[in-house]
Amino acid sequence: RKDVESSSPVSRPPLTSAQVVEKHRRFLFQNVLNYYKDPLVIERGQGSRVWDVEGREYLDFFGGILTLVVGHSHPRVLEAVAAQVRDLQHSSTLYPNRPIVDLAERLAGIAPGGLSKSYFVASGTEADETAILLAKLATGRQEIVALRHAYSGRGFMAMTLTAHAGWRQGGTHIAGVKHAHNAYCYRCAFGQEPQTCAMACARDLEELILTEPSGQIAPTIVEPIQGVGGFITPPDEYFPILYEITKKYGGLFISDEVQTGFGRTGRHWFGIEHWGVEPDIMTMAKGIANGLPLGACIAKPEIADTWNGLSISTFGGNPVSCAAALATIDVIEEEGLRENAARVGERFMGNLRRIASRFPMIGEVRGKGLMIGLELVSDPHAKTPAKEGTARFMEETKKRGLLVGRGGLYGNVVRIAPPLNVTAADVDRASEILEASFAAVA
Repeated sequence: RKDVESSSPVSRPPLTSAQVVEKHRRFLFQNVLNYYKDPLVIERGQGSRVWDVEGREYLDFFGGILTLVVGHSHPRVLEAVAAQVRDLQHSSTLYPNRPIVDLAERLAGIAPGGLSKSYFVASGTEADETAILLAKLATGRQEIVALRHAYSGRGFMAMTLTAHAGWRQGGTHIAGVKHAHNAYCYRCAFGQEPQTCAMACARDLEELILTEPSGQIAPTIVEPIQGVGGFITPPDEYFPILYEITKKYGGLFISDEVQTGFGRTGRHWFGIEHWGVEPDIMTMAKGIANGLPLGACIAKPEIADTWNGLSISTFGGNPVSCAAALATIDVIEEEGLRENAARVGERFMGNLRRIASRFPMIGEVRGKGLMIGLELVSDPHAKTPAKEGTARFMEETKKRGLLVGRGGLYGNVVRIAPPLNVTAADVDRASEILEASFAAVA
């Protein structure tokens, strides 16, 4: 007999944080990452705030890893979910239903350029792997270019596309993937400055194609702003050059919008639109349904129609998730949240740059809209990554009631991504907590 407590969801007795953490340790894989020395056990959320099981309140400025774009428990999303659950909870892609076709039509209306045919899945990993397979089928080629510092998920192909050693455990590498230089200007691989580099990192793609693969590639896949990579934000010239070289050698251009999509970067629906590049294929997940499991791969019709084989997705396009996605898009549109992300994000950036002028450990403030990264260093001249200092800083923000994320190759980038409907007052309060936390660490 297994020593496991059994109780119905209705009658479950309350647990303390320590009890939940102990069950997590006993019954989940040890590689399931938790933040903080004493992991935070969240019980409920509303808007930009969450409460732990002991009732302590926090500003949530990481939102389930950039997922809760309209905040916790938005009434419009909850109403759409409840109504759909009463009508139809699940069907699979074997049967067309109203929510899946309505969402596909809506995505075709907001996606850039000629992107208009969608394939729905349940996660960003699946969306990226679907896009890669589609690019191979459309081009008849096998080799792929991804970017250094990229992160694409946990599947075999997604882990191969990922360019972080810590996220590539198990030797799950698929042949034919090459990694080009990203535009990490703060740590330029070529030792150049953005004003005079002539985008050497982007132009190096041509030599990569001619020397590493066979000279023919299926796609180049990029994150407009690299998420797990540390919110690395390229200059204006970078993606147009990458796009031009990709097209020169017959490849397709995939924009991975899992973290940058749905207004996160301000003004536009999708991040790549800031660079004026029209992708052939685009992927999305996270914010698409404000926390419900859903991902999508959208492509130009002539590319999508090259996939002629059999395919199904049991959970892709689940009607409840699709209903949540439609409500989320409505909220973003009707409440002007893309504009709010740009406006409040600019205010936040100004606050953070002022704070950075006080604390040399902030090596760089970067990002767009409400996707902001702070790279922390122990030596600002040598740009030595402050990995331990970043961990201490996050403990200080938690202590003061603010939740933020962490990323970067060296684990020294603070990732900040509040809901798109966050207020100026909340941003100013978060700025105060960040400043006090830097003072405590410094």
